[in-house]
Amino acid sequence: MGQNEQKTVRDSLKVEKLEEVILTATRTERQLSSLPLPVTLISKKKILQSGTIRLDEILNEQTGIITVTDESGFEGVQIQGIASDYILILIDGVPLVGRSAGNFDLSRLTVGNIKQIEVVKGPSSSLYGSEALGGVINIITEKPKSEELHGNASYRFGSFTQQDINVDIKQRYKKLRYVFFANRFSSEGYDLNPDVDGQTVNPFENYTVNGRIYYDFNDKLSLFTSARFYDQVQDAGFTFNDVAFEGDSKEREWNAHARIDQKWNDRLDTSYELYYTNYTANERLADPISEDVLSDSDFDQKLFRPEIRGNYAFADAGTLTAGFGFQYDELDRTFFDETVSFNSQYAYAQYDFNPVERLNVIAGARFDNHSEYSNQFSPKLAMRYKLTNAISVKGSVGYGFKAPDFRQLYFDFTNSAVGYTVLGYNVALDKLRELREQGQILDVVVSEDDLNNPLEAESSVGYNVGLTFKEGKWNSELNFFRNDIKNLIDTRIIARKTNGQNVFSYVNFDEIYTTGFEINTGYKITNALNLSAGYQLLYAYDKKKQQEVEDGQVFARDPATNQTVAVTQSDNFGLVNRSRHNANFKVFYDIASAKANINLRLLYRSKYAQFDTNGNGLIDTYDTSFIDGYVTTNIAASKTFYDDFTLQVGANNLLDYTDNNIPTLPGIQGYVKLNYQF
Repeated sequence: MGQNEQKTVRDSLKVEKLEEVILTATRTERQLSSLPLPVTLISKKKILQSGTIRLDEILNEQTGIITVTDESGFEGVQIQGIASDYILILIDGVPLVGRSAGNFDLSRLTVGNIKQIEVVKGPSSSLYGSEALGGVINIITEKPKSEELHGNASYRFGSFTQQDINVDIKQRYKKLRYVFFANRFSSEGYDLNPDVDGQTVNPFENYTVNGRIYYDFNDKLSLFTSARFYDQVQDAGFTFNDVAFEGDSKEREWNAHARIDQKWNDRLDTSYELYYTNYTANERLADPISEDVLSDSDFDQKLFRPEIRGNYAFADAGTLTAGFGFQYDELDRTFFDETVSFNSQYAYAQYDFNPVERLNVIAGARFDNHSEYSNQFSPKLAMRYKLTNAISVKGSVGYGFKAPDFRQLYFDFTNSAVGYTVLGYNVALDKLRELREQGQILDVVVSEDDLNNPLEAESSVGYNVGLTFKEGKWNSELNFFRNDIKNLIDTRIIARKTNGQNVFSYVNFDEIYTTGFEINTGYKITNALNLSAGYQLLYAYDKKKQQEVEDGQVFARDPATNQTVAVTQSDNFGLVNRSRHNANFKVFYDIASAKANINLRLLYRSKYAQFDTNGNGLIDTYDTSFIDGYVTTNIAASKTFYDDFTLQVGANNLLDYTDNNIPTLPGIQGYVKLNYQF
């Protein structure tokens, strides 16, 4: 081995070690292998080798993380069976907004400038507050280290005229570091069902621009600033009463983030952070001939958040992390009478210590004072005990919550075609009186007292217990989980209209649980060949429905016999969009002598149901919306030429699996990518 080759190996190992540092789980730097919490880390190397270009693609390949498409076609993420509404999405530790129906569209986030992705599974409200009931996904960008100008430019072309273009430039110049990143992503769309008017996914193009500046005033004081802009335009089309409506949908997002980090001494450091984000969306559909407008909706959300936090390391007695902040959230939306806003104040503290040499304990809690719902106290406790040098046992219990959102409190929508009405909880009483005065109400089926008590925050208690093993060429992790969620918010009928339709509003009533286990294992056959596999077993049920089934109160019509039968516990499949089994198997092979690598990733999802088709309020074996289990096969191969150029070819869904009910799987998706690194 020559001198240059030896240097390359050492640098590679150094980078790999740095990538194992996790920030999200404790808000301090911790080695992944030492954490007492269930955490998934996705490195930049794995993102590049797999050929993924959007966040939903790379997350879907991780154990226990499933991307699920909602009725709008957006793809959200599910962790341990908990839906996208309850998963907090962060970039460099600050939250993103823009959930028009609760789901966050992960496909709007490019992975072209990401250093690593950190996923904390289970309730994380003790550090992050609302929306972290089911977990946190934090996208970490990279800080420049070299004084030489570095960067890359890439172009990828794929099926359905999909094009992805990246430009990334970074440099350190004395005390100043800067990064500029730009991405353009577009597609002509595709159609999975030619018998139905319109395409499954319409043509679109979007742009992401991100600039970051780091400035070191001295060894103890530094500044970080970031500005990010996202813009998308997508064609829209819809046929209603034999009239073809045309139009477009537009999305735009701004993020501005500034932070000052101060190191007072070897034990104490503080951060002063200011963050603002604004997300807007508009959709307009009209008849191009008569110019009749079918839909014209706007969504404009703003969030402003200052925060101060600090870490104090006691002499041989652990680290205390504490912070406090203020959050202002505002939304102006079609179907709201006026702009509505929330504000909250919060404080949190966490103590990370080792009472004995082999035992690590993390204890923390957070208090949220919110303008629209009762105060929340969110504790969490996690422990890890090192049984041997190779085996550790760890466990955690935590409380999570999600505040009622703007839609659930202030929505005012009437479907002009069908005639039903949906009202937010806080406006329901006044709107009912207006409808009654207009002669539209036949009768009200709830009392005023039912609509006077505040809507409660949804809450969860989550438990995780597991083992980790790492020795030689093997590494494995086993984690058992249980999440008990109460006060889930759902719609209910509050009145009947004279047109035969209903008025709906929101209420706390559901109690559900998700439980199961997940296992990840990896084996390094050689330094060049790595195998890994993962599996999750999941049970997700509504507690009330389980009891009703036990009492023989739930019925369904058997499509085979057309007879009404009582649903048994063995017939009760659980919650919508949950698969009992999910698995993956991956092979990564580096061919150092040829400056090439190839990888194969197999993903399996067992059957699941999209919605309740027999109207009994649960998913059972008699429902007809099941999608059978399927396997997707992804492959990618890369070759570097002249040290600076890398050619990558690949194909996602190589087995060409399609289903009209899965709009994100249009068949085989081949691509070619050329990257220039300088």
